Amino acid sequence: MYGYMGRILLVDLTAGRLEDIPLSAEYARQYLGGSGLAARYLYDLVDVHADPLGPANPLIFMTGPLVGTRAPSCGRFEVCARSPLTGFWGEGNAGGFWGPALRFAGYDGIIVQGASERPVYLLVREGRAELRDAAHLWGMDTYAVQQAVQQEAGDSSLKVAAIGLAGEKLSPLAVIVNAHGRTAGRGGMGAVMGSKRLKAIAVGGRQSVPLADADRFHRAAKEALAILQEDISSQMLHLGGTAFYVDIGMLEGDVPSRYYTQGQFEGAERLSGAAMADTILRRARTCFGCAVACGRETRLPRFGVDAADGPEYETIASYGTQLLTDDLEGVAYAGHLCNVYGLDTISAGNTIAFVYYLFEQGVVSAQDLDGLEPHWGDIGPAITLTEWMARRQGIGGLLAQGSRAVAEHFGVPELAVHVAGMEVAMHDPRAYTGMALTYATSPRPGCHMQGDMYMLDSGDELPEWGMTAGARDEQSAEKARMAALRQDWRCVTNALIQCHLVHPPLELVLTMLNTAAGWDMDAGELRVCGERIFNLKRLLNLRWGLTPAHDRLPKLLLQPLAEGGAAGVVPNMELLLPAYYATRGWDPSTGGPTPAKRMELDIP
Repeated sequence: MYGYMGRILLVDLTAGRLEDIPLSAEYARQYLGGSGLAARYLYDLVDVHADPLGPANPLIFMTGPLVGTRAPSCGRFEVCARSPLTGFWGEGNAGGFWGPALRFAGYDGIIVQGASERPVYLLVREGRAELRDAAHLWGMDTYAVQQAVQQEAGDSSLKVAAIGLAGEKLSPLAVIVNAHGRTAGRGGMGAVMGSKRLKAIAVGGRQSVPLADADRFHRAAKEALAILQEDISSQMLHLGGTAFYVDIGMLEGDVPSRYYTQGQFEGAERLSGAAMADTILRRARTCFGCAVACGRETRLPRFGVDAADGPEYETIASYGTQLLTDDLEGVAYAGHLCNVYGLDTISAGNTIAFVYYLFEQGVVSAQDLDGLEPHWGDIGPAITLTEWMARRQGIGGLLAQGSRAVAEHFGVPELAVHVAGMEVAMHDPRAYTGMALTYATSPRPGCHMQGDMYMLDSGDELPEWGMTAGARDEQSAEKARMAALRQDWRCVTNALIQCHLVHPPLELVLTMLNTAAGWDMDAGELRVCGERIFNLKRLLNLRWGLTPAHDRLPKLLLQPLAEGGAAGVVPNMELLLPAYYATRGWDPSTGGPTPAKRMELDIP
């Protein structure tokens, strides 16, 4: 198979059995790779009654046809399973170097089933795989275990994806970490890995991706790289990291503050990419095949950390503006702890911000919080709570289950900002109304990366798909149509797999895909692939009990803000959601694709 290694590694941890299975060429053409291909395999394997933390929940690691090639910024991988946080589709997308290394080891993906009786790690090297004892690694942090596995295997070139303490303790906020703080797993993919007692997966090799027309592919990749190097947004990301968005987003009212209840925070400028460059930045870091280098490495002398990874934008907002703190070094340290322990900074930071809000409202007391008094502006309690969450210590055991669990425990379920249990990301749908539909209907609920309407309405258009920018506060059927198109596009980029922060022309993306795989796919077929993937994920969620009632926004996001760039705006879900269903061809009574739509998309 051109464009693919042609093999999937099937791992049965219960039996301790490893098996190579051929990659389905039909599945590859219809679902491309990444989370699309993972969804198709999971669709065959899914047990609707399986406990997300039980052995019957498969955990799938998948790459895409452009991963490990010279296509710029295509060095990623996806991890997918039923989420222990939501009970629905779980998907983690990570950069770094692990994805390409899996391809170099000879595989397109790994499907992990069952559960081991004892801790193990998986070593995949030069087309061969073996399970090794990991009892001595259990308890190690995500950085230490990477180094330990490399040393034990005698190969410093191995790339290691591992869980930390949060994954071992089955927190549904746990992620999987590789390289320097590159994480996969919103929705608890690290907990699924921990439930299988799989501490790490190490991969490496020297194989190369077979290309159908290598000369044309490399010419297209070179042209795409040149365009990206001249792109203004790429240059801004290189200079300021994703934190460059803090200043822009705050002007637009897009940066949540004081747990989504305040439209402006004057201290935000002291959390920006420019502020980081002037204070704690050591250097920029990059992923495989990326010239942007948006990653940050920082120095945190106050906490005795010489080299920490990040923080990036989502961490700065969740641990910074959400807590009304401008303590950049403290925010960076909280993010560092999340990386060390393997916690999702968005869900962890949001859950802690919720506790601050409940404390201010008098719903919780210092006694409820084991003596802590979390006041706005003080990062100290947040750092302590992050430690406790990872260790499931005291009140941290409750917080480790996420904000929905916290709200239910204290009797205020209507106050938590989540969708189906997933904490909402750091883009306010009152600033970009299209994000309201993204959050409410995303296969991974509350997710900003499966339909980034803030990017589209800021000018990242795709005219070949009829995808054009609109007014960011627009409430119309056309906005609903654009939201659906954007979700389909992100299904494609999450399948290829291409970083969301780069935007090569669609013509070059198609050229690279076709010359890699030996296909003749056009923009129309690629668009159908995206729509097919999105609908298949929806069908998986319906199997797991999703209903139209889940397609909603939390109460706090439907209350207008008094100040800031989004003041007075509230998403009109009564208008937007029916228009979205009509665009999708979904039955309003079931919330899923009609039989005609399934037939149109060739979904079984």
